[in-house]
Amino acid sequence: MRTYDVSPLFRSSVGFDRLLDLLAQADRVEPSATWPPYNIEKVADDQYRISMAVAGFTPDEIELTQHDTALLITGQRTGQEGERQYLHRGIAARTFRQTFNLADHVKVVGAALENGLLTVELKREVPEALKPRRISIAGARAGVGQDHGPVQIEGEARAA
Repeated sequence: MRTYDVSPLFRSSVGFDRLLDLLAQADRVEPSATWPPYNIEKVADDQYRISMAVAGFTPDEIELTQHDTALLITGQRTGQEGERQYLHRGIAARTFRQTFNLADHVKVVGAALENGLLTVELKREVPEALKPRRISIAGARAGVGQDHGPVQIEGEARAA
């Protein structure tokens, strides 16, 4: 197993603790994290989709929980397994727990279970206060912007 020394990053960065924790977590991937199989796809610039194969599970047996930047998907079978006698059992019905780390401002906007495929729709919704905004540059005269009018910052109300 290969290890990475990220200590040089601490010398020139501030506030990237979460990113460095994610790098460290990548080394600790659990073997059970490969079941059930899933896809992660980018649908649009700010939209993503997780598709997970959960054959045999009903919507009542699957739970999705988003806490801050973590999405937890768990599956717990509640069916009557003792009543069936299998000659061959190829469809796994075991309990699962899968955690996905989400970027800041990524929210679950919907989930559906159809034909044994759980689909979770995600969207990045950046608050207006955090979006880039244009700031006018004052000219030689105090209080005058580039268009020789009062200085106005986009996204802020004018003072009366």
